[in-house]
Amino acid sequence: MPSTQLSPQEEQEKFLDEASTIVKKEAFQMKRCLDKSRLMDALKHASNMLGELRTSMLSPKSYYELYMQISDELRHLELYLLDEYQKGRPISDLYELVQYAGNIVPRLYLLITVGVVYVKTRTASRKDILKDVVEMCRGVQHPLRGLFLRNYLLQCTRNMLPDTGEEVEESVGDATHYDGDVADSVDFILLNYSEMNKLWVRMQHQGHTRDKDKRERERQELRLLVGTNLVRLSQLEGVDVSLFKRTVLPGVMEQVVNCKDPIAQEYLMECVIQVFPDEFHLQTLNDFLQSCGELHKAVNVKNVIIALIDRLAAFAQRDDSPGVPSNVKLFDIFSKQISAIIQSRPDMPPEDIIALQVALINLALKCYPDRVDYVDKVLEYTVEIFGRFSAESVEVSSAVSKELLHLLKIPVDSYNNVLTVLELNHFAPLFDHFSYAARKEMSLYVVNNVLDHGTLIPTQEKVDALLQMVNTLVVDQPDQPEEAPDPEDFTEEQVLMGRLIHLLQADSPDQQYLILNAARKQFGSGSEKRIRYTLPPLVFSAFKLAVWYNSKQDEDDKWSKKCQRIFQYCHQTISALAKAEGMAELSLRLYLQGAQSADQIQFETCETVAYEFMSQAFTLYEEEISDSKSQLAAITLIVATFERMSCFGEENHEPLRSQCAVTASKLLKKPDQCRGVAVSSHLFWSGRTRDNPEEETRDGKRVMDCLRKSLRIANQCMDSSAQVQLFVEVLNRYLFYYEKGCEEVTTAVLKQLIDKIREDMSGLEANEETEQINKHFQTTLIHIRHKQEAGDPSGRDYTGLVL
Repeated sequence: MPSTQLSPQEEQEKFLDEASTIVKKEAFQMKRCLDKSRLMDALKHASNMLGELRTSMLSPKSYYELYMQISDELRHLELYLLDEYQKGRPISDLYELVQYAGNIVPRLYLLITVGVVYVKTRTASRKDILKDVVEMCRGVQHPLRGLFLRNYLLQCTRNMLPDTGEEVEESVGDATHYDGDVADSVDFILLNYSEMNKLWVRMQHQGHTRDKDKRERERQELRLLVGTNLVRLSQLEGVDVSLFKRTVLPGVMEQVVNCKDPIAQEYLMECVIQVFPDEFHLQTLNDFLQSCGELHKAVNVKNVIIALIDRLAAFAQRDDSPGVPSNVKLFDIFSKQISAIIQSRPDMPPEDIIALQVALINLALKCYPDRVDYVDKVLEYTVEIFGRFSAESVEVSSAVSKELLHLLKIPVDSYNNVLTVLELNHFAPLFDHFSYAARKEMSLYVVNNVLDHGTLIPTQEKVDALLQMVNTLVVDQPDQPEEAPDPEDFTEEQVLMGRLIHLLQADSPDQQYLILNAARKQFGSGSEKRIRYTLPPLVFSAFKLAVWYNSKQDEDDKWSKKCQRIFQYCHQTISALAKAEGMAELSLRLYLQGAQSADQIQFETCETVAYEFMSQAFTLYEEEISDSKSQLAAITLIVATFERMSCFGEENHEPLRSQCAVTASKLLKKPDQCRGVAVSSHLFWSGRTRDNPEEETRDGKRVMDCLRKSLRIANQCMDSSAQVQLFVEVLNRYLFYYEKGCEEVTTAVLKQLIDKIREDMSGLEANEETEQINKHFQTTLIHIRHKQEAGDPSGRDYTGLVL
């Protein structure tokens, strides 16, 4: 039978098992020889064990497992040699002996192990041994083997490197050894790092082109081996800012730049950022950023710079941080170097350029929160970038648009004060580069921020600037989609704009008037579907301003004329709203509100203004409101408003109240006529005039005329149920006036009406509607009986009314 083809993973497991078996066997023999003090035989078995690391069959992951297994076994050899030295046995020849191992890989592993023992026992100069082994490791140029060999060297020496500022001189026997200083340790690690990086980069160029992706994956698995060198450098306590700037960083950067390998460059730059202290980065910022500009074109330099900015910004914000030194112009350095990098990379994608500006604006806001000019400088450069790319409009779904939205949202979120945002001269111009959808999204973001934080907009200039910025929500745009927007979304957006109007508040009434004029000019340019949400809040803000002027009449002798001007403003605004389709009822309500406001403020021409507003309400009623239900609601509202007013003289009050009654009597449906005329009766009873504002009209005769007329109209109804219902409603009006003291309403009149209702009620069919009418009638009778039982000193207790 043919043998089954093994998968790559199964092959790796097979190779690893075979190598592990040999390692275990040779390690056992090595330990056995060590137990019998047969050192040379033990070294031979150790060499055989290490020979397994010469394989080229294992993947980096499998090779690492084998390497760790052998490293653990070599630890036994190291401990044995140290023990032998402590027992007084000489080991001075071992360093030369192990160099006769048959193959270079086992030879160098043994050399490192013995060299470590030499250093620990102070048998030889630490400086010389370290220099010797790191140089000898150059003998292995196979990338995988060489990387692990040098990693073994780094691991073995991690606690042995000289870490003092001055070279230490030690005497051992008759010999004097120079142990070296921290500079020697730096040289040792930099050399090892440089060689490891070369080996790591070389992996990219070995093998067939079709295996490129596989090689890149393997390189990513091995990158920590190279990065460990930088970790070791950062752990040297003797490395101060001066040494780092003078030796460490130049040595690291030279290898990074010269290797010309994108994978290595990106990883090592990120390593440098992460492993070294923030104080070191602050003092070497220019050097590091200049190196960024020299990286391979394929390196995503954006990620490198952003990582550094984020780290330094976090450092500046830490509670225990001393902050950015005054001599380090952090923002200026980053701004200058980022600009240079962008210019040196003409192919850099626009979204990456914007992402760098995002990082820069974050830095400015976190490290220099008071420097608004720094933020504006970033925005100015962004405007220049779009000018360079001639980008007219970026779609909301594009990467550039997402980055630009992110950029503009940062100052909004950071300041949480739109007034500060408006100080950024180059903030609003960036809106022009968005598509309609992106402009709308950003405008909503700004408006919601204003509303969430209750930011008041106190001047006309600020109002103009803000509304111009969020213009997409104020007026229709030439580039907006032809299809109508979702009604719910549109309503929600415009309600936000209506709420925004109430935050347009100045410190003085004169300034507030300028603000309202500016807002009216902008919002008035909106379409009919927009102004229904934005003009009413403007009208109410104007009414509020008139009240404000009224409270200042002792301080401002022109307050009355200013109030008149405000009501002219309101009249014009409501007139504009009334022309919009479907806005008649709302406009009528606003006219009535205006009339009532003028009545309450009592300025010089308040009667004329109130009369004009009332007449406009009547005009709207007659010309625009045709639905009978709406007509009844409107005339009821007109009567209720007029009844509360007292600014009219008799010459104006009489025609208005008569007009109300006449209008009510002309309603189309008889039930509506009946109810309208009954409501109008209140104007002749509780209405007030300018001559006697504290006294009600109390014209009982006119009241009775209205009530009798409403009964006649009710009597004309063809529907018996509706007729009785109207009689009951009119009866309640009679009771109201009787209890208020209207002498024309007598118990005889009440008795007659009650008998009429009882008579007609008996003829109605038994159904739910009849039950409701009867319930209403019986409740009315219960009220009368309660009044009779309670009594009334004024004599209005229905005495003589027999139910």
